[in-house]
Amino acid sequence: MFRIFSIAIFGWLAAMAPAIAAEPEIGQVAPALQATELNGHTFDLAALRGKVVVVNFWATWCGPCRVEMPALDAFYRGFRDRGLVVIGISIDRWDERDKVKSVMRSFAYPAAMGNEAKLDDFPRPDVIPITYVVDRDGVLRAIMRPDQIEITPSTLAQTLLPLLREESAPTPSGMSAQAATSHARKADLAIFATNPPPNS
Repeated sequence: MFRIFSIAIFGWLAAMAPAIAAEPEIGQVAPALQATELNGHTFDLAALRGKVVVVNFWATWCGPCRVEMPALDAFYRGFRDRGLVVIGISIDRWDERDKVKSVMRSFAYPAAMGNEAKLDDFPRPDVIPITYVVDRDGVLRAIMRPDQIEITPSTLAQTLLPLLREESAPTPSGMSAQAATSHARKADLAIFATNPPPNS
């Protein structure tokens, strides 16, 4: 199945650029990425230091992409006030913009068209869905794809909650660091539970 998705996007890759940037390594500063969101706002990854950023490459025709989007949306709704930014970069054709808009009406996080994004240094995906997680310092901390790390409420919690807690409030007086960590995790999961993805 993943091979089919890989083959299907070769045409998109060829149209985007003559060369494909190398896959960034976890632990390195994330490459530059700029895009105009469907709502007209500007997304600039380099300008989002201090935020935890999730960049998800997807397409309307990609079944696995559509399956994971509700979980991404639920996590975004639960943690955007804590510094989480999520953007979906659609690799649909330029003339399918209306279809992309229609799909995104069900989700709170923004999206942009890949063919309108500046991906000079960011790798064009050779398979979708693929999701990049960037920490508050602009460092790539995880690459998630269904054949390795499937996006679910559990894997999102495991991957994102530690990053979101990196800039947390001071430990309450009289509470040990271990107890504070446990307290914070319970609070985080309680927030996420208020916006569960459909059929979770």
